[in-house]
Amino acid sequence: MEFVGVLVLILVLTTLAGHFAQRMGVPAVVGQLLVGVILGTGGLNLVHSNELVQTFSEIGVIILMFLAGMESDLRLLRKYLKPSLFVAILGVISPVLFVGSAALLLHLSLLESLFIGVIFSATSVSISVVVLKEYQTLDSKEGITILGAAVIDDVLGVLLLSMMVLLTEGSSSSLTQQIVKIVAGPLVFFGLVYLIVRWVAPYLMRLTDQLYITNSKPIMSLIICLGMAWVAEEIGLSAAIGAFFAGIAVSATDSENEITESIEPIGYAMFIPVFFVSVGLAVDFKNIVADFLIIATLIILGTLTKYWGGGIGARMAGFDRLSGNVIGAGMISRGEMALITLQIGYAEHLLSAEYYSDIVIAIVVVTILAPFMLKWTIQKQRAEQGLKEN
Repeated sequence: MEFVGVLVLILVLTTLAGHFAQRMGVPAVVGQLLVGVILGTGGLNLVHSNELVQTFSEIGVIILMFLAGMESDLRLLRKYLKPSLFVAILGVISPVLFVGSAALLLHLSLLESLFIGVIFSATSVSISVVVLKEYQTLDSKEGITILGAAVIDDVLGVLLLSMMVLLTEGSSSSLTQQIVKIVAGPLVFFGLVYLIVRWVAPYLMRLTDQLYITNSKPIMSLIICLGMAWVAEEIGLSAAIGAFFAGIAVSATDSENEITESIEPIGYAMFIPVFFVSVGLAVDFKNIVADFLIIATLIILGTLTKYWGGGIGARMAGFDRLSGNVIGAGMISRGEMALITLQIGYAEHLLSAEYYSDIVIAIVVVTILAPFMLKWTIQKQRAEQGLKEN
């Protein structure tokens, strides 16, 4: 029952923090992230990231991305595939190059420096999705491009991480097996996505009309959502990406409104707040003074490389300066994707324990900065567009 008390504390504080954050003109998600910092090891040390907290957090990410997929138009995703590719590729190359080089100059090993660059190439749009929804821009050309780029970014991130792991492998047979897995995994998954979007999801949603059970459509949508999230994770991609495409598949049916109205309260009332808090729980300020230069460098470059890389990619694809800034800001957040990459690489001995906490702090700070940057660029875009119209 201890977890129930923790859950009550999290829900009370995130509700209050979100309320006061919005009263001050700050995205609610920032207040919820700070609750995690205060409750975790870097603050009052009241809540720890145990198995139940992690499980609720993972479900929160899955539901959040499922809802984002529900609000995404597949035709628009196809339309903005080219800019998504440019944004993702530039947004991955920039951190790997500049963050990795900076780590090397700060006397980390070549392998560690390269791995840190890979960590900061990750993008987690879960938090950006909340801000885009708040400003009703999730289905705009900028919002669609951010979501599309995040999907491509995730695939590229998995490939880079897999290649890093290969550097620590020895045998040629292991190398061959790993290469096959790297190439085949994403191909199998996206082939499966096509089948589900085109045939499986519509059939399953029609099947619910014949079931004598309350809320059969929301239940079936959750089965599709969790199933695709599980398959994506088993293949080596992020569960969030599987959930995102599950949302797209379900949104193509005629049950979209009923499902959204049923699933959204479940996510935002329980699981999503735990996810935001869990990001902040990882912060530990024990070595912050001694390692200040490393942390500050990672924060600055971690923010600017995605902002500039994504923005330049968007402009290369034909977006104007204002739209490019919004897209670049939407790609800044690292969140759970960077933390997952860090944990996998750390387990594979790609990083020493000495720098683990420093990177966690940098990831969390960048993630907290991300919604401010996104909010600022959206407001600036609207202000300048309003002036032009007048």
